Amino acid sequence: MIAKLSGILDSVAADSAVIDVGGVGYLAFCSTRTLGQLLPGAPARLLIETHVREDHIHLYGFIDAAERDWFRLLTTVQGVGARLALAILSAVAPEGLNLAILAQDKAVLARAEGVGPKLAARIVNELRDKVGGLAIVAQVSSAAASRPALEDSLAADAVSALVNLGYRRAEAFGAVAVAARRLGEGAEIDALIRAGLQELAQNANSGALR
Repeated sequence: MIAKLSGILDSVAADSAVIDVGGVGYLAFCSTRTLGQLLPGAPARLLIETHVREDHIHLYGFIDAAERDWFRLLTTVQGVGARLALAILSAVAPEGLNLAILAQDKAVLARAEGVGPKLAARIVNELRDKVGGLAIVAQVSSAAASRPALEDSLAADAVSALVNLGYRRAEAFGAVAVAARRLGEGAEIDALIRAGLQELAQNANSGALR
């Protein structure tokens, strides 16, 4: 089984790339995120998932391990095949998928072509436990920082309160993550909501200044 290709990028199509390895061209299907980081004629390195079927052998290429791992995870969901997994990765970067799954933000997943509301709901429901809390650590702290307690009822209620105020669930989830880390354990829900609102306001002001 092919796990990696290193060679020269021969050509790029809408959904694939050909890597020349010692004079042999390997066709790998890729997300637009991966294709956007490849330059024809330049050295190229792709991590590969090999799918063997009765009628074909397909290679799927990824620019980094995060995208490859998400591809593997997405294809465990009923109704999500390899091509649809690539469509999702083309629409949402791995870090965005982390947050969307944990926040159960189905609208983010529905950006991908071929993903309707029912399938988006199935993806977030099936993958939330598999993703766990690691994504939030990456969003709000360094690897050495302690994990904020975002899965308790107070944090969930704070997220719901912000959503009820009109904020998107992914935005609210991220804001409460930052608030929980800043306030520490034992923070009351009103403090989490106030700190979350402050974080959202700061983000909005930063966006307006750019």
